[in-house]
Amino acid sequence: MSSWQADFYHYGVSSLPGEELWHLTLCDRLGNLLYTQTCPQREVSSHWLKIHLQTLGQRMPVEEIQIFRPQILNLFSLALEDLEISLIPTRRTLGLKTYLKEHYGDGALHIDSPPPQPLPESLWGEQWRFAALPASDLMTVFQDYPIPYLDFPEDLWPVNRGIASDRLIPGVIIYAGRQARYLGQWLASIGPVSLHYQALDLNEAGGLVLEAGLSDRWIMATFNDGEMATNAQTFMNRQMEAQGLHFLLVQPDDSGMTTTGVWLLQHLAP
Repeated sequence: MSSWQADFYHYGVSSLPGEELWHLTLCDRLGNLLYTQTCPQREVSSHWLKIHLQTLGQRMPVEEIQIFRPQILNLFSLALEDLEISLIPTRRTLGLKTYLKEHYGDGALHIDSPPPQPLPESLWGEQWRFAALPASDLMTVFQDYPIPYLDFPEDLWPVNRGIASDRLIPGVIIYAGRQARYLGQWLASIGPVSLHYQALDLNEAGGLVLEAGLSDRWIMATFNDGEMATNAQTFMNRQMEAQGLHFLLVQPDDSGMTTTGVWLLQHLAP
């Protein structure tokens, strides 16, 4: 499938005194620049965007455009209405982000995220724990089970990222009991991106924050326990050693007989 990664935003660059200059940037998945154009802020509109996307699309046919910035979701939605190009909101636009960082600095990637929200009480599981699987097992251990909610993006497969087969991929397992199906449905609806440990009291208290969608954040679990804090830090260290890869697993219980949902995730640096 032909795919572009796109951004249309201002980066503190001015064309005239007091007027910001917007930049339309299109890259491929590897971060190779396909097209760039500037637009004075007074001319920014879905119509302007549509004209440029349509003109380029006639020369370079494309099936989908990925964007990571929530602020431009509506602009692209309107611009693509009649162009038969799918719009994919996703944080995983690594090629584009690499290009933007090199040309405009870290500030070009900044997105205001809301404070993390508590997980709805109706979705609380019964228990949870940290886990780890060798990379070679990660893609096979669940193959023999029917899993209602399964999200394993091919570009995150350890074998496709050159990760050693014996490298441990960390994860979190939630035993959700009767709520497993509802938790699986909810997770599938919000689009999990990554889980990370947020320390509140070094080596003691903290929690797990789930990043989802383009900018949503959810508190999945909290704890006040030194051993759990140590395990959480091990979880993060293993992420760093595995290119940020980790997984989230939802099961009704610890029998291993039924798996409700599995998500392969990646911690993305801002």
